[in-house]
Amino acid sequence: MAAEAWLSIIGIGEDGLEDCSESTRRLLAQARRVFGGPRHLALAGIEPERAEPWPVPFDIGPLLAWRGQPVVALVSGDPFWFGAGSVLARALPRQEWQAIPAPSTFAWAASALGWPLEEVRCLGLHAQPLRALWPHLGRGRRLLCLLRDEAALQAAVVLLREEGFGASTAWALQRLGGPRQRIERFSIRDGAPAGLQAPLALALDLHDGPEGLPACVGLPDALFEHDGQLTKAPMRALTLQALAPRPGQRLWDLGAGSGSISIEWCLAGGVAEAVERDAVRAERVQRNAERFGLTPRLRVWSSETLATLAQLPEPQAVFIGGGMDAALWHALRPRLPAGCRVVVNAVTTATQALLAQLHERHGGQLRQIVLAEAQPLGAQQGWVPWRPQWQWAWQASAFELGGDVT
Repeated sequence: MAAEAWLSIIGIGEDGLEDCSESTRRLLAQARRVFGGPRHLALAGIEPERAEPWPVPFDIGPLLAWRGQPVVALVSGDPFWFGAGSVLARALPRQEWQAIPAPSTFAWAASALGWPLEEVRCLGLHAQPLRALWPHLGRGRRLLCLLRDEAALQAAVVLLREEGFGASTAWALQRLGGPRQRIERFSIRDGAPAGLQAPLALALDLHDGPEGLPACVGLPDALFEHDGQLTKAPMRALTLQALAPRPGQRLWDLGAGSGSISIEWCLAGGVAEAVERDAVRAERVQRNAERFGLTPRLRVWSSETLATLAQLPEPQAVFIGGGMDAALWHALRPRLPAGCRVVVNAVTTATQALLAQLHERHGGQLRQIVLAEAQPLGAQQGWVPWRPQWQWAWQASAFELGGDVT
């Protein structure tokens, strides 16, 4: 326990202070102010003159105004598993806060159902679009989902039925670990029970239904809405291999088309800025992002690339699938941090000539990718070639960025 900490982030369960340690009770008793949701404040029995409900929408500003004085923030269960602890920790030096966790809703749910938690996908959907559930659905999977309220539970069940999981089994779990605990098993086809209270979780045993998304890059083209402006699955797989997505990293997708590259980057755990000058296509990218439940991790810019670069936060990777020219390279290169990965695909001879020049001057990897598909040819099959594509992959270094931008 840090001696300098003025803020104590305390996880509280549905049994209130019953299972809290003596040191936790002492922190609550000594606090000048106790912040929390109305339910948490009531569970802890905080008197009105010290109780401070969180503002709506959530804002830690009032708490920070008490900086340096003994303050408690009450949160549900584990503060750092889809909890407010991460928001508070980002705002303060480490020595100014301490955390005392309680069992999470996930832990209570797994214990109630007898599920090995390490084999279950845990999702916090109380602060995300409900569609964020969709990429995780698949036959044979188990999921535990935190939900905002009963309306979100009913909407999730509708989504599951629409996606073909009606024969699978679910559990609605209310206020786990306390006297108001309620666990209801139901068939997704029949619908969820009514009258449930938050905090609320949904457990899914998807023993029947579609296989779900494959766990690899190069998703089927049919999953994306597009007008033909699409990096097709085989080329997309090669492009993502070159981009090397990593959790938490940011991609600039310049000339996004349908947004398929950005979407697969985000599915790998990253965030993306998708820039598309055609307004109709930009709207299509937005719809694709919403279908995959990736908003706001995928931000769409309906604007010209050159006019947008200065507004974009620093990237770890850049993809240009079309529209690469010398002017874009001149504008782009000063914005690239050392270590940034750049991948450019080219079909036209003019862009391919530019990539050859860039490769000769700056190095990197230059590939020519030739693909063909078997299609009917009379009574038999013949090969129909795709247009040959060039791909230049390059990683910015501090030395390179210090020279000319040509």
